Amino acid sequence: MAPTTLPGMKTTTSPYGRDEKDIGYPIRACELLATLEAPYYIERVSLLSPQHVLKAKKAVYKALKFNKEERGFTFIEFVSTCPTNWGIEPMKAFEWAKENMLPFFKLGVFKDRSVEEEAK
Repeated sequence: MAPTTLPGMKTTTSPYGRDEKDIGYPIRACELLATLEAPYYIERVSLLSPQHVLKAKKAVYKALKFNKEERGFTFIEFVSTCPTNWGIEPMKAFEWAKENMLPFFKLGVFKDRSVEEEAK
């Protein structure tokens, strides 16, 4: 089980599913890190469709650009599938992730201090 395994989701180490009463809820890393002062740019992206992959590419480019410019810490979180460990076909894994993961792990920018700087 990973820190992002959804409630009820079965894994090799949680064959009965993640029990949030016993093990707790998944960690939403972007939301957690966005509460800190240090991060400069935080975004959650997906690899579940060609359109999502293009947006992810832009987010990675932006994060690397900010790092190169030494603006501060950046973080990109990717929502993706693991069909092998989930034990389902890849296309079904994409659909499952869209239906179950994206509602829990909302996509978007959680912090972008460049926008704040441009507003000044």
